[in-house]
Amino acid sequence: MEQPDSPPSDMSPADFRKHGHAVIDWIADYLEKPEKWPVLPAVRPGELRAALPQLPPSRGESMEAILEDFQRLIVPAITHWNHPAFMAYFANSSTGAGILGETLTAALNVNAMLWKTSPAATELELLTLDWLRQMLGLPADFFGVIGDTASSNTLFALAAARELHPELRIRERGMAARDDLPPVFIYCSEETHSSVHKAVMTLGFGLSSLKRIPTDDGLRMQADALVEEVERDRRDGAIPLAVVATVGTTSTTAIDPVPVIAGICEREKMWLHVDASYGGPAAILPEMRYVLDGCDRADSLVVNPHKWLFTPMDCSVLYTRRPDLLKRAFQYVPDYLLVSDGNDAVNLMDYGVALGRRFRALKLWFVIRHFGVDGLRSLIREHIRIARRLSEWIDADKEFERMADVNFSTVVFRHRPHGMGEEKLEEHNARILAAVNATRQIYLSHTRVRGSYALRIAIGNIHTTEAHVRGALDLVTQAARTGS
Repeated sequence: MEQPDSPPSDMSPADFRKHGHAVIDWIADYLEKPEKWPVLPAVRPGELRAALPQLPPSRGESMEAILEDFQRLIVPAITHWNHPAFMAYFANSSTGAGILGETLTAALNVNAMLWKTSPAATELELLTLDWLRQMLGLPADFFGVIGDTASSNTLFALAAARELHPELRIRERGMAARDDLPPVFIYCSEETHSSVHKAVMTLGFGLSSLKRIPTDDGLRMQADALVEEVERDRRDGAIPLAVVATVGTTSTTAIDPVPVIAGICEREKMWLHVDASYGGPAAILPEMRYVLDGCDRADSLVVNPHKWLFTPMDCSVLYTRRPDLLKRAFQYVPDYLLVSDGNDAVNLMDYGVALGRRFRALKLWFVIRHFGVDGLRSLIREHIRIARRLSEWIDADKEFERMADVNFSTVVFRHRPHGMGEEKLEEHNARILAAVNATRQIYLSHTRVRGSYALRIAIGNIHTTEAHVRGALDLVTQAARTGS
């Protein structure tokens, strides 16, 4: 009778040290010279997949072969978000301190669902988020949890908002096929991130429940228009449930008038959620603390350390003044997870959908300790300075038009040659963007400002300097004048 193969063992400590040193050496080289690779890869859709085996290996392969394929096939097909010339979307940085924290998270491999399943992971998350709360100037009654992204955290916040109305019995009866529920509305500005749309779809409100409030000349939500809409809905028998305000909108980084919106929400007994995922970290600067004015009165707020606090993906923080309602929205404890750790134990699984919770706090703790508050302030302050310098260059050139205020470290603009009509301008600037990105030297993105096509330069990578930004604008200028 044929004997079955014996199960393989894990990598030996000696082999792990050898390959671990090789990986760390590669990472160190990558962080030292992030410009070694073009920011954008020269690949076509499906090209990488076709170059890889289509069937999984039946027998294990050597780590040397795996690492060789990583460098030969995977890295050349990467869009390098860690590149100093990555200025599309909101740039982020995977810093050395964060990478080391992430590595240890993988090694420990804990699931912080209950306090008991990892006391250190639970308590370090609570402590680190209290540090961050203090850095942002938020009040002491803000309770924080770490999730994957702002999209998830916004969904969780709006789920908690439903618990403002226990008479609806959403937790027990849901929302589907109920003719006893009045219309329920959520309000946001025309500039609000698409994650809000996804949240209302996922929660069963439907897109028709999301009302987009007009914006003013600064692309900020118009508070008067919000009041009119809420009062009209209430007269019609609907429930105005929540408002989503934004500190740093995705397209133009506008800041909604949160103090005024907070007053409206308090008067109308609506939940106020603030999306500060990009702009929030700027509040660690004393001179920028004002960007979170009024947020102390919000019911929930999201800020992303993986955007502008130099922490590896993914790490998004949800703060709330109403952890009781967040817990009511999500807590469901089966018998096998019942534990007796006393009233002081916090079980993080109760504050969101996920039962499995990675030890994300460790990398954020590493980053804050490594840079210190002063160091983080210095980095963010420099990015803001460079953005303002860029806006000066743009304003000084008669062929460029800035399309929005520079509130943080993102500049929105377009090339506008004398005499070129609006219809031609869109085609012209889209051609500029394509030409610039085709160089693979920088990566920019576009948006629309009141319907007009615009270019964005977003500064947020730890490696990005004024010289990189000057080079980006020079490439834009070259492409603009070549194609105009």
